[in-house]
Amino acid sequence: MIDLPKCDPGERAHLDDASLHIDASPQNPLWRMTHARMIEFVREPEALFWVFIFPVLLALALGIAFRSQPPEKARVAVEMPGPAAERALAVLKASPDLAVSALTDEEVTARLRSGRIDVAVIPDGAGYVFRYDATRPQSRTARLTAADALERGLGRQDVAVIRDRTKVELGARYIDFLIPGLLSMNLMGSGMWGIGYNVVNARTRKLLKRLVVTPMRRSHFLLSFMFSRLGFLALEMFAVIGFARLVFGVTIHGSVAAFAFIILLGTQAFAGLGLLVAARTNSVEGVSGWINFVMMPMWLLSGTFFSYERFPAITHPFIRCLPLTALNDALRAVMNDGTPLANSWFELSVLAAWGLVSFVVALKIFKWQ
Repeated sequence: MIDLPKCDPGERAHLDDASLHIDASPQNPLWRMTHARMIEFVREPEALFWVFIFPVLLALALGIAFRSQPPEKARVAVEMPGPAAERALAVLKASPDLAVSALTDEEVTARLRSGRIDVAVIPDGAGYVFRYDATRPQSRTARLTAADALERGLGRQDVAVIRDRTKVELGARYIDFLIPGLLSMNLMGSGMWGIGYNVVNARTRKLLKRLVVTPMRRSHFLLSFMFSRLGFLALEMFAVIGFARLVFGVTIHGSVAAFAFIILLGTQAFAGLGLLVAARTNSVEGVSGWINFVMMPMWLLSGTFFSYERFPAITHPFIRCLPLTALNDALRAVMNDGTPLANSWFELSVLAAWGLVSFVVALKIFKWQ
């Protein structure tokens, strides 16, 4: 870095006047700072890994783990011995939807406790007892499947003819739900860590102190971080979406322009938050704590890996006002449902409000040293 000369207050006043003159062509200082930020980023191989490669690896791992595949068979055990148990065992083994085993009472207890079976069928006189954990959804499903197979095998006659018509729709798979969440999480992480951490790191190294004497406004300095993020935005999105399209067949069902606008708005929202947490923080440890404090609730609540509908309904209005939730919902509406951009007006308003307010507050309270 080039050492800038120190100046006294008189010279500082002169530089403030010069800044007013430079503002007549505002692209000059802003472009130079943005260009410097982009060069810094390119020279950091760790940053390139976390921004471009890590989201792709995460999408690959989760896409494989939750890939579309035939449903698992319900794990059913028949408690032995006895003639009724032998008959139930033969009937249940004929069902293609069940994985059936014959166990003793002690084995049934042990496997139910460890979750290795979903339900146990116990002969009881003229009928059967189903033993299972009612709090486990897969056990309740296994109970219904086993009861249906058992009754059919023992001669039940259905009163209605029922047929299945199944089809897996693109946009309804878990990977279709996941990819917008990964995009949003990547934007949040790079905005918070890539901006907030770097600003505080420069402050602790006394680099910002050198910039005080330059003919540059705080707005130029802060906006340079936001604009440098935009410089790599297309590459970030192409890396994740291109990989998801090539490997998992994920597509954007709505307008690509609307999708890009949402990404742009989300980038500005998290860039503003990154600047806000770094505006007055004086240590790397402090900014790390603030970043985790801001990001942790959104990791848990905002529906990146699972729907926030699982949380109590009373919390949904608060969750929907989080920027990561708004970004997730808007991206999924356009990407998976093909929804027009105007239908996501609430989510867009949330993102715009977070970006604008956080940047204005950061600009007001920002300190160089």
